[in-house]
Amino acid sequence: MDNFKYIIIGIIIVIVLVLFLVVMKFFNLWLRAKVASAPVNFPTLIAMWLRRVPNSLIVDTRITAKKAGIEISTDQLEAHYLAGGEVTHVVLALIAADKAGINLNYDRACAIDLAVKGTGKTVLEAVRTSINPKVIDCPGNSGGKDKIDAVARDGIAVRARARVTVRTNLDRFVGGATEETIIARVGEGIVTSIGSSPSYKDVLENPDKISKLVLEKGVDASTAFEILSIDIADVDVGDNIGAKLQTEQAEADKQIAQAKAEVRRAAAIALEQEMTARTQEMRAKLVEAEAEIPLAISEAFRAGNLGIMDYQRYRNIAADTRMRDSIAGDGTEAK
Repeated sequence: MDNFKYIIIGIIIVIVLVLFLVVMKFFNLWLRAKVASAPVNFPTLIAMWLRRVPNSLIVDTRITAKKAGIEISTDQLEAHYLAGGEVTHVVLALIAADKAGINLNYDRACAIDLAVKGTGKTVLEAVRTSINPKVIDCPGNSGGKDKIDAVARDGIAVRARARVTVRTNLDRFVGGATEETIIARVGEGIVTSIGSSPSYKDVLENPDKISKLVLEKGVDASTAFEILSIDIADVDVGDNIGAKLQTEQAEADKQIAQAKAEVRRAAAIALEQEMTARTQEMRAKLVEAEAEIPLAISEAFRAGNLGIMDYQRYRNIAADTRMRDSIAGDGTEAK
C-alpha cells in the first residue's frame, strides 16, 4: 500500500514538473500576448509547438495586427503558415492597405501572397505599389534594347522609349498578366502609332499622339496593373528604311534581269551551235552529193548519153567558173 502511494506521488510530481516546464517554456510568449491585449492560451501554444509551427512568429504577428486594429486569430495565421505563406508579409500588407484606405481582407491577402510565392515578389510589395505607383521602362532592360524601332509611312525609322506609370490592381492581381505583358502591349502600341503616321515629322512634332493611341487601346486589360500614364521619354530619327528597301529591291531586280539575260544568251549560243552543226551536216550532204557526179558521168558515158565533146565543154565551163571565182576573190573554188 505504501509503494502504491509512492507511485502516485511520483506520477503527480512528474506531471507537476512537466506542467512547470511547459509553463516556463511558453510563459514569455503567453505574457507578451497577454500584455499586448492579444491573449493566446497555453493549449494553443502547445498545439502549435507540436505541429512544429514557430509559435513566437505567430504570436508576434498577431500582436502586430492587434496593435494596428486588425483582428486575426492564431488559427488563421497558423493555417496560412502551414500552406507555405508568409504571415508577416500578409499582416504588414493588411496594415498598409488599412492605413491607405484600400479594401483588402485577410483571405484576399493570403491568396495574393500564395500567388506571388516563388516569383520574387510579395503581397506587401503589391500593396505598396497600389499605394505608390511604380514606373516601368518600355522597352525593358532584359531585351538589351534601349528604344523601340518603328517605321513611318514615308519610310523613315523612328526610335522611341516610353515610361509607363502603373499601380497594382489588387482585384486582378491573382491571375492577372505581369509587367512583361504591359511592356509588350505598350511596345506594340508604339509601333502601331508610328507606323500609321504619314511622316516621321508628325511623330517628332506630336509624340503625345503615341501615348493617347496606346491608352485608347486599353493595354492594361486582364493585367495585374492599372496604367495611370504613358510618357514618351525619348524619340529620335533612325535610318531611311524605305530607301534601303528600294535599293535592295532594285539590286534584286537587276540580278533577276541579269539572270534572265544570261538565260537568253545561253539559249542563243546553243542555237548558234545547233545551226553550226546543221551547216556542217548540210556540207557533208553536199560533199556526198558531189561525190556522185563522177559516177553519174561515167554511167552516162557507158549508156551513150554523154559524148567526149560534151564532157570537154563541161570541163571548160568548170574552168571558167573557177577563174571567175578567183577574180571575184571569194576564196572558194568551184568543183
